[in-house]
Amino acid sequence: MSGRKRKADDDPQDDPATRMSSSPSPSPVMPWRLQPGRMRPIKKARTGVTGGPLPLPRLLETLSPDQLRGIVRTICDQHPQIGSQIVSAAPRPSVASALGVLANYEASLRDAFPYGDRPTAEYAYNRVRHSLMDLLEALRDYTPHFLPPNEQQPMISLEYLDGATAVIHHLPNWDSYQNNRHKQDAYEEIAQAWILVIREAAKKGGGIQLQLSGWDQKLNRHDQESGGRLQAATAELRSSLDWMGGTATGFLPVESYEDRASIRQQLMNGSYGSNSPVQVGPW
Repeated sequence: MSGRKRKADDDPQDDPATRMSSSPSPSPVMPWRLQPGRMRPIKKARTGVTGGPLPLPRLLETLSPDQLRGIVRTICDQHPQIGSQIVSAAPRPSVASALGVLANYEASLRDAFPYGDRPTAEYAYNRVRHSLMDLLEALRDYTPHFLPPNEQQPMISLEYLDGATAVIHHLPNWDSYQNNRHKQDAYEEIAQAWILVIREAAKKGGGIQLQLSGWDQKLNRHDQESGGRLQAATAELRSSLDWMGGTATGFLPVESYEDRASIRQQLMNGSYGSNSPVQVGPW
């Protein structure tokens, strides 16, 4: 071994033999975005901007419910077949939604009353007549929807009639007999609706739901608030409950809710009256 010191410039990499035997060093990797031929295309902005109509979904977003309903009514009037499709595709109105619409008409009626005048006078009637007719017309349109045979569930029908009758209670009373005819006619029509639903409910379960759900009490209160204009309906209810031992006022001689629930359970499982003593011997 030679004792000669290595010079600083004696680099093994400078040796031709070393350069031939060593592997070439890899070239630095360029990022993907910087590699030639792989530049991400940039979408150019439109240079020619012109006006144009809104797409239909965007246009519908700008319409209020009243505007949209008006447009739909106009289209249905012009194309009745479209109206039939809407009727078949629309969800069935619920009692809450129908009573909500009637409540809106009630609010419009109250807002139409003039200030500083008797609310029962002829002048007040003329001011609110249009809003009053709108409410009565809506009431006549919604009521048949919740009556049999269109509505098969008596409890749903009764729930609607309960709210609709309250709407009639709130109608104003006028000084003129002629002006009061609107409210009287509304009571007569709603009484016939009650009778129809009571008869239908009596066919299902013998009318037990009418008594146990407290509809006899509700109808009696409506009759009292109407000044006896629902007597025909209360008479129909008493007739339906006579077989159950109903009293003249339509109430069963039960003392508490637990008693009513017990009777209902016995009727459902077929054990009602099984504990009653059976008479033996000559009659």
